[in-house]
Amino acid sequence: MKKIVVATAGWVFIGQYEEKDNGSVVLTDASCIRRWGTQKGLGQIAIEGPTSETIMDYMGTIEIKATAVIAAIDCDV
Repeated sequence: MKKIVVATAGWVFIGQYEEKDNGSVVLTDASCIRRWGTQKGLGQIAIEGPTSETIMDYMGTIEIKATAVIAAIDCDV
């Protein structure tokens, strides 16, 4: 499932979400959301997709320690 992941140190990612047995989260086809560009926060991106003002930097596959994940938001699009 595609999710927006808010991690420690202010990082915000979006990608296909998978929890691993080793205590990490892997996002494939992932991007870092550098500028939200929304009127209604990250939830707007999760429900409607990125706006014309959203800036995302493609990162491929990333692995994050599960303890560094602050929130994970399911995406509808």
